[in-house]
Amino acid sequence: MTASTAVLKAESRLFAREPYSLFWMVAFPAILLTILGLIPSFREESADLGGRRVVDLYVPISVLLAMIMAGIQALPPVLSGYRERGILRRMSTAPVRPGSLLGAQLLLHGAGGLASSILVIALGRIAFGVELPDHLPGYLAALLLATLGAMATGAAIAAVSSTTKATTVVGSIVFFPTMFTAGVYVPVQVLPDALQRIMEFTPFGAASQALDQAARGAWPDWTHLGVMTLWTALLIAAAVRWFRWE
Repeated sequence: MTASTAVLKAESRLFAREPYSLFWMVAFPAILLTILGLIPSFREESADLGGRRVVDLYVPISVLLAMIMAGIQALPPVLSGYRERGILRRMSTAPVRPGSLLGAQLLLHGAGGLASSILVIALGRIAFGVELPDHLPGYLAALLLATLGAMATGAAIAAVSSTTKATTVVGSIVFFPTMFTAGVYVPVQVLPDALQRIMEFTPFGAASQALDQAARGAWPDWTHLGVMTLWTALLIAAAVRWFRWE
């Protein structure tokens, strides 16, 4: 326990010294929400959205963007870099096992995504009058599953990529479709019904719908939670199956 705590402290210091990763993980989702919220038409109620505003939709979307940046963009290169530089291999012969380092990175990036989510929710409420989630337990359940799914996706990307450069390529291939399914380009709620149903079977499409439902006061649909859970389990299994220490 002491060794794992020491690894976590050391990795926390290194984590705090990465301003670019912290910017994209913590600041960028809030900046995007600010830019969108400053568009006058996005602050007007729309009959097509059931009386809601576009900025209301983009708070849960920005929450998911924080998870995507933390789990898919920031985490995989770190894991691959440690493996490529032989750090994981050397740790396998030391009292502190590589799993402690991997666990610390997953914890730190997950915490970074959650911190960014809190910032986005607070910004939406204070700056643009977006209501806080009406069904808090449902929102927290969906947020937790989204966080686990993002971290599992990042671990799977690192597992199937042999080098840091390969990780960047694979991460980019996964990143852009994930942004679309999460609703960053176009909110899922305004897409055609057929496309919405397809998106609901993707991990972040289901997460977007679950967070939106909880924000409006309903417990997220069990289908959405089930899709998120299934994807998370599959991605964890893939990461465990294909991850190599060297």
